[in-house]
Amino acid sequence: MAIKKKRRVSIITDMTPMVDIAFLLLIFYMATTQFKPPEARAVELPQSHSQIELPDKDVIHITVTKYDSIYVDYLQLVDVIIEGKQVTTTGRVVKTCDKYTVAPEILRARAKNVRALVVIKADKGAAFGVMQDVMEAMQENHLERFLIITDNELENEEA
Repeated sequence: MAIKKKRRVSIITDMTPMVDIAFLLLIFYMATTQFKPPEARAVELPQSHSQIELPDKDVIHITVTKYDSIYVDYLQLVDVIIEGKQVTTTGRVVKTCDKYTVAPEILRARAKNVRALVVIKADKGAAFGVMQDVMEAMQENHLERFLIITDNELENEEA
């Protein structure tokens, strides 16, 4: 007599819920992650011992490059039309300035955000006269409160 083999019962696992959860997590992390905003121009900062944490928002950046170019960049609410609907979102504005237009541009940015902190990032190869002109223009327009960003010497020594 021939022996009958037992039929194997296959188990079917439904992978749909796992895929749904994976995509929901992916969308959640993509929507909540805050990336560092791109700089107007890359600068090589001078070193110092000070260490102050900058806020993530409400900051007006003034960048002075080693070629003595001046850039003012800040975040501003922008209206965008998506699929026929008007949506308000945040957009980065970068303006190229000179020593005569830097203070009015900062005042224009401050008019949109009064609490904004003015931050100056100057390349260590930038001419002293350009920085002096920027600070004098700011002083003439009553913008006496600002921070100058530098690299921390202690972080550079450890690396």
